[in-house]
Amino acid sequence: MTLYPRLITDALSTVIYPGTKKNLIEGEMLADNLRIDGMSVSFSLIFPRETDPFLKSTLKAAEAAIHFHVSADVNVTITPEFLSKQRPEPGKMLPEVKNVIAVSSGKGGVGKSTVAVNLAIALARLGYKVGLLDTDIFGPSVPKMLGVEDARPYAVNIDGRDLIEPIEKYGVKLLSIGFFVSPETATLWRGGMASNALKQLIGDAHWGDLDFFILDTPPGTSDIHLTLLQTLAITGAVIVSTPQEVALADARKGIDMYQNAKVNVPILGLVENMAWFTPAELPENRYYIFGHEGCKRLAEEMHLPLLAQIPLVQSIRESGDEGAPAATRVDTATGQAFINLAQAVASVTRRRNREQPPTHIVSTE
Repeated sequence: MTLYPRLITDALSTVIYPGTKKNLIEGEMLADNLRIDGMSVSFSLIFPRETDPFLKSTLKAAEAAIHFHVSADVNVTITPEFLSKQRPEPGKMLPEVKNVIAVSSGKGGVGKSTVAVNLAIALARLGYKVGLLDTDIFGPSVPKMLGVEDARPYAVNIDGRDLIEPIEKYGVKLLSIGFFVSPETATLWRGGMASNALKQLIGDAHWGDLDFFILDTPPGTSDIHLTLLQTLAITGAVIVSTPQEVALADARKGIDMYQNAKVNVPILGLVENMAWFTPAELPENRYYIFGHEGCKRLAEEMHLPLLAQIPLVQSIRESGDEGAPAATRVDTATGQAFINLAQAVASVTRRRNREQPPTHIVSTE
């Protein structure tokens, strides 16, 4: 018996792929590498993704069809190919990112997102390549603070994978679940759904080459934090707190979470936000509304650097609400405060990388 391509394609046209309800030829699943050598035939079938639930059954059905319609003596070799490559495994999702920095707080309302956004912009102003991920699935605020609420990321094909292209603003690449949900609607998701969405924003996005990948984490300790620790090797954490004793008590819990033996993420330092209030008409005056240098004392107690003391200034709140954060204006005192913070974070990160081993992801076992 002599084999020729038409015999093979006719046999494959009898196999229906459940994913499209079309046969393998009609659905254009046969690659253009059909080879015949005597009674041996080899070719590839193209599937949408590596996790295709119909992959094994389709391969078996294709081989059986050739044996039934052509000859049982045909030696069949079928290789699967994929339109969309699989997401890299945890710990290997961002191979081009040098440093992953988690900006965290023990409680809400201490200005953590304000610090994270301004830190990212300030690092970009210093010439670093920066990404910013809003990991607060239930209360995303980064799109509003950067004036990109109406932005809608699009997909790009990179090395066979369809990836989300981050929005870019002020030299920072950024993504947030806020780009994909209605700002007027509450996000009512169970923990697993939120974690899966977060993994998509990390592993299915085109972040590229970054010096710093800033994570604006939710307040407290939650499923989201655990997902981040199990997905990314976090270089270090920056803890944000006000000087208030209530906030400091929660900041200790945040520090403890990262310093837990199973987590072992270095604390790069503390940021004292709303350190004092200075009215515009009395620029030399300082009023310690939330307490005096409480975060500084905590840093000394924990033997951690105090990276910055950011004053409570009306313009910081206004600039965030207007989508033009304080760090975009380096000619102002508040803008310079965030530039100084960025320089401190870059410095302590370099020292951490010299003196300490790389962080590993937290085991799921």
